[in-house]
This record gives sequence, C-alpha cells and structure tokens, in this order.
Amino acid sequence: MMSSLNNTEIHTAVHDLLHNAGQRYTDKRRAIIDILIQAGKPMLIADMLGKAKKMPQSTLYRNLLVLEEASAVVRVVTNSESGCYELAEHLMGHHHHMVCSKCGAVRDVVVPEGLEHELEKALEKVARSEGFSIDRHQLDLIGRCKKCK
Repeated sequence: MMSSLNNTEIHTAVHDLLHNAGQRYTDKRRAIIDILIQAGKPMLIADMLGKAKKMPQSTLYRNLLVLEEASAVVRVVTNSESGCYELAEHLMGHHHHMVCSKCGAVRDVVVPEGLEHELEKALEKVARSEGFSIDRHQLDLIGRCKKCK
C-alpha cells in the first residue's frame, strides 16, 4: 500500500501530533515510527521487537500507548494475544484489513475507488436510518488466509 505522505511528512505529522498531546518525539518513538513505515503494514509486537534493537518490551508497549493516544498509530484487532499496530490511516491512506481467524495474520486491502464509494453510500444509508452520523469507517474482513484454509 502506498503512503499518502512521504517519510519526512510522516515524521513531521507525528511530531506535531505528539506535541499537541503534550508529548515529545523521542528517539525511541521515532524508531517505532520508522519500523512501521518500513513495514508498510500492520505489525505484531513480537515482530516489532525483532526490529527494535535493544528496546525492552515494556518500553515498546509504553511508547506505543503514547503514540496511540496521540493518534499516530492504531491497534489492529486480531486473534493474536500480542498487539498488532500500524500507522494511523491519516498518515498511510484509507484501507481495510483481512484478518486470519486462525493464525492472526493481517493484510491491508485497498478497495477500488468505485466500490469504496458504493460502500460509503451504503454505510451512510444504514447510519442515517439509525440516526447515526459517520465520521469515518473501517472494515475488517475476518476469515482464513491461504495458508490456513
């Protein structure tokens, strides 16, 4: 999936988000963002630890929480007990997920523009019928990946 921002713009945006949340953009937080930029997809904590040289697990969790509270990263819900995180949609572009219910693998999916538009119209219709106003949507398809079929 292509980022809607380049790496420098992502770092600037994360710096601003953290600043607005009263937090600093530390070297460890920058390293976490770099890992997620390079991955370009959701990552399990275990995989992030493998890439985060000499960063204790508690430090990774603590910094991910700060980044999540600042809206720089989001947690992707999987069946894995380990957390799975990715850069926030406003940094990476709108997409959806396919989540394997057996192994927990997560794959980003970009829906073609025409279909995305139809999906938005259908969701708006459902929301309107319930008196609900949509700010944004996210769609996770739960099933089994090729390996787990």
